[in-house]
Order: sequence, then structure tokens, then C-alpha cells
Amino acid sequence: MAGYLSSLSFLDLAGRLPASVAQGLFWGIMALGVYITFRILDIADLTVDGTFATGGAVSAVLIMKGVNPWLTVLVALVAGLLAGAVTGWLHTLFGIPAILAGILTQYALYSINLAIMDFKANTAISSATPGLVISGLNVNESILVCGLIVIALVALMYWFFGTELGSSLRATGCNPEMSKAQGININRMKVLGLAISNGLVAVAGALSSQYSGFADVNAGRGSIVIGLAAVIIGEVLGEAILGKKLNFVGHLAFVVIGAIIYYIVYTLVLWLKMNPNMMKLFTAIIVALFLAVPYLRSRAKNSFAKAGKNARKGA
Repeated sequence: MAGYLSSLSFLDLAGRLPASVAQGLFWGIMALGVYITFRILDIADLTVDGTFATGGAVSAVLIMKGVNPWLTVLVALVAGLLAGAVTGWLHTLFGIPAILAGILTQYALYSINLAIMDFKANTAISSATPGLVISGLNVNESILVCGLIVIALVALMYWFFGTELGSSLRATGCNPEMSKAQGININRMKVLGLAISNGLVAVAGALSSQYSGFADVNAGRGSIVIGLAAVIIGEVLGEAILGKKLNFVGHLAFVVIGAIIYYIVYTLVLWLKMNPNMMKLFTAIIVALFLAVPYLRSRAKNSFAKAGKNARKGA
């Protein structure tokens, strides 16, 4: 035990933390996309496992063809929007349950992503490529650039969901029947929400491929779990700190913070020399625990309330 503890270096941990923050920031963009479907639309969308890889594949291939890296992120956004819209159309036009529609799109995207990368499992991006949006070779600059992108996206989402169109989208997720009675085209809102969500996920995938220096067809596998982990961790933390003062923009900000915390925990697990192959198990446990917190908290409050009423009756 003493030998194990002596092998751990806090300087090594401190050196890894900036990279964790950088990864948490661009995965936080992905988590913002998951937040739109999971919390706003109340849809469990599995398309994201495919669109994350799509964004990375599009960005990597275009960069290797000489396209400006910033422009490749915008093209990845469009690709994600289209993929999300396909899921929405499968759900609204053909009556396929949302979760199955997402699985079908994700399944199709695997072949599409391979085709984008000329049927190669991965595509490398040269570290010498000028003008990369972010790069693992310059972590501090990546944190700054990603941080500014996140701030811009949160501000844009806050503005959009305050507009009439954005409010209609939120109303659709909150109460579809009432929204329909108010004249809102809920099918159109679902397609729009799924498109925006997957557009953000594809942007995160594009940034991830530039940061890591390659795009992989399996890069998005398990993305939905990481996105959910970020959303749940962020919400629980935000409610614990701000309570009832936690507004919509606060929710969005804490979703990104949740992604950063997730990657810090991931780094801590690796630093403790645990088997990285067990990380999916740790992630599942973390998500399950944080998902259970609101339910257990409400049960505890109800139990205390009932006990108080019973006590007053007994008196």
C-alpha cells in the first residue's frame, strides 16, 4: 500500500488537469446538445453517438483537403443538423418512436461516416496543419478558444430559447398537447430541436478530432452516456449551489461545468492507476447515482413531511 501511494505524483495530476478542462469544454458543447433533447424536448435521442463521429469525420477529411479548419466546423454543424432532422422526420412523419428513430439514424451514420473517410476506420490530421481551432499540442490556447466558443453558444442558446420560436420548442417538450392546442406545430418543433441538438454534437465532434489529431468511426460510441453524465452532474451541482436561483442560463452553464467535472474525475481515475477499461462501469455508476439523487431527495422530503404531520396529529 505504501509503495502504491508513493508512486502517485500530485505534480503529475496537476499537469494532467489542464487537458481535462480542455476536453471537458468541447464535450460540454456536446452535453448542451444532449440537454436540448433530454431536458427541453424530453426525448432520449441516441443519434448523438453517430453525429459526434460525423462531425469529427467531416472536419478531418476537409482539413486534409486543405479547407480552413474553422470552416470545417461549420460544415460539421450542417451535417449534424441534417442527421438530427432525419431522426426527427423518422419520428414525426413515420410514427417511429423517438428512441428507435435515433438508433436507426445512428446505425446508418456508421456506414456514412466510413464513406466520408473513404472507408477507413480513422483519418489523421497533421499536427503541422496551420490554423487548427484547437490542438492537443497547445492546451492552454485550446482552453481559451473552447471557453470563448462555449460562452458564445450559451449566450446564443439563451437568446434563442427566449424568442417566440424557442419558447414554442420549450413548450412542446413541457406539454405537447397544450402546445398543440395553442396552435404550435409540435412535429416541426421536435424536428427543429433534434436538428439543433445534433448540430451542437457534431461541432463537438469536429473540435474533438482537431484536438486529438484524428477522427475515428467509433469516436462517438458511448457519447450519450457522457452527455447525460454532464447534464445530471451539472444540474445536481447547480441546484446544490444556487437552489431556486438557478435559472435557464445557469442550467446551461452548469451542464458545461458537469462535463469538465466528469473529465477531471476520469483523469483522477487514470492517475490512481485504475484500469481505464473499467471507466464505462464507473461512468454508469456515476450517472445512476446522480440520476437517483433528485428522486431520493424528493422521497426524503415527503417522508419528513409525513412524519411531521403524523407527529402533529399524535400531539
